[in-house]
Amino acid sequence: MRVNAAGLCLSVLLGAGLCSAQNAPAPPPARQPDASLVYCSGFVTDQKVPDEMRLISGEQSNYKVTFGQGDYVYINRGVNQGVKVGDEFSVLRPTADGIKMPWFRWQNKLMKVMGTPYSDLGRIRVVVVQPKVSIAQVVFNCDFMQRGDILQAFQERPAPTFKDPSPFDHFAAPSAKPVAMVVSSTGFHQSSGTNDTIFVNLGVSQGVKVGDYFRVFRYEGSRNDTMDPGKDYQFKLWGFGSTPTRYNWDDLPREVLGEGIVLNVSRNSSTVLLTYSTIEIYAGDYVEIE
Repeated sequence: MRVNAAGLCLSVLLGAGLCSAQNAPAPPPARQPDASLVYCSGFVTDQKVPDEMRLISGEQSNYKVTFGQGDYVYINRGVNQGVKVGDEFSVLRPTADGIKMPWFRWQNKLMKVMGTPYSDLGRIRVVVVQPKVSIAQVVFNCDFMQRGDILQAFQERPAPTFKDPSPFDHFAAPSAKPVAMVVSSTGFHQSSGTNDTIFVNLGVSQGVKVGDYFRVFRYEGSRNDTMDPGKDYQFKLWGFGSTPTRYNWDDLPREVLGEGIVLNVSRNSSTVLLTYSTIEIYAGDYVEIE
């Protein structure tokens, strides 16, 4: 039987390439959160955020109600106030939960102590300056920008290093370090999971710093939810069994739900990126410093 040499060589080469692709090592996991996670995470603070500098309008404002990546916007500061071409500003906005119903019993009180939540909207760079106003371009976009948004001089944020990956300890013992709660989250979502950001009521005053890890957990039988699931559900449920002995919420093992790394920290609050979750994490769940 005659064998085509060119075809044989091609087959060998293709086969070698296939084997090489199959045996290639997997890309290493990211060692740090990317820019979108670091600069779009939002924060909560009880300190006054300067709000004198504002985004006041932009091109095509006769029909544009929002501005995004690449758009030109106008700010209420110019040469007379020291603004110059190339200056960069972070854009942010104070936010509030439009749904007034608290998810758990102490949510509103804890949030009041933590301060005001702010959304990160992106970054703009000044391209033209005039005496009293300047023109800037949106160079990084987290969410839509609009008239009246607050501007602050852009500052680099640290990108903490993820800890070495290891099997998640679903039955981790208490760390004996400060304990707090998941009070809310970016966008006021009441449930969160991996790669979402949450706000917890521990901050600099309690020794928290960027890069720290929090463990999230839950006690079955605690009754902090606005929608009370029912008394004693942890050990008896009508029609589905019960135990001869009563168990309080702290008699049973806690359920460890996930963990996350601190991206931003203020006096009484931390913004935490959830790096791993086993199930949905809700406002009202507990956290502890690992």
